[in-house]
Amino acid sequence: MKKTAVLLYPQYSEYELSVALSILMQGGKPVVTVGRTMEPIRGESGLTCLPDTTVDEINIDEIDSLLLTGCMDIFSLENEKALVDFIGKIESRVTTIGSISSSPYLLAKAGVLKGKRYTIGMTEEDRDKSGILEKENFSEDLVVQDGQVITARGRGFIKFGVCLGRALNLDFDENWYKE
Repeated sequence: MKKTAVLLYPQYSEYELSVALSILMQGGKPVVTVGRTMEPIRGESGLTCLPDTTVDEINIDEIDSLLLTGCMDIFSLENEKALVDFIGKIESRVTTIGSISSSPYLLAKAGVLKGKRYTIGMTEEDRDKSGILEKENFSEDLVVQDGQVITARGRGFIKFGVCLGRALNLDFDENWYKE
């Protein structure tokens, strides 16, 4: 079975990944964490993760999906060309891309959101400031799926995880995640 690549970067949001990762585990879907380097990556709540591989060393043939989380300050990744290049390179090779909170900004930088409906956890001012998010394709919905791309606002992390699991045709128990 092919793997889901989880792209990590400084200040990644751990909670936004929690349900998606649980559903991947329930569905028996292998996961590989990917960083820009092999250095430890500290999340926004202080958890540190050591990536399994890097954007340069990952075997793309083993990947069929990509998962991105938001971070405290997505604009701090403005000059992380390696991350954006990786997203652009993998887009045509995967069946599903899940991007939550502020991380759709990285998809837009990589050209993945061009012409696609999306949502994002950014204020209108920050969306405008980005200069790359298509205003006409923005949706206020909590979770939006357009083709292979699933985007969500951070508070929609449960619905986002379920949508990702369905898109990957995984067998999981949705009742685990109901309030």
